[in-house]
Amino acid sequence: MKPLGLGILGSGKGSNCRAILESIRSGALPAEARVVMSDVLDAPILEIAREFSIPNAYLPPGQFRTRLEPNVEAELAQMLRDAEVELVVLAGFMRVLKLPMLQAFPRRIINIHPSLLPKFPGLEAWKQALNAGETITGCTVHYVDDKIDHGDIIAQRVVPILPNDSAESLHARIQVAEHELYPTVIAKLCRENDRRP
Repeated sequence: MKPLGLGILGSGKGSNCRAILESIRSGALPAEARVVMSDVLDAPILEIAREFSIPNAYLPPGQFRTRLEPNVEAELAQMLRDAEVELVVLAGFMRVLKLPMLQAFPRRIINIHPSLLPKFPGLEAWKQALNAGETITGCTVHYVDDKIDHGDIIAQRVVPILPNDSAESLHARIQVAEHELYPTVIAKLCRENDRRP
């Protein structure tokens, strides 16, 4: 099976990126990380990429807070194409992607979000779930469209909310679920891609 070329985008600590790269290294995930990119100059995700000897780059995002400038996004799409990326994996990437990326990679951009979407899109979803008095939450892997934490759902994992949970303890357990779910979903997409004519 030919490994699927991944481009990983992130803005932060990169724990999901690490889980994916460890799954590739162990042979559980038939993919190859071609490039890791961040919109934050000193993001730990870039350190993780260097630790695994993956090509990595900082992408200056421009003046907008929640999205990339159109020319920057077009440049990102070209860099990913040049790296022969087949699937774009968002791992804590805090910007909404628009047409340049969505047209370059139709239904080939996925994201993981720490709630059972469509409930609790947006920031700090675990806190939203706690504040709403939910008894369960979890994480969702979905295809990316031009809205925030929206798009067809691929898979979900349920995480119970315990009576004594704090935001921190709940978030930590959701992250454990994320680190199992994301590589599993990517492996499934690799197998589906391999069966395409």
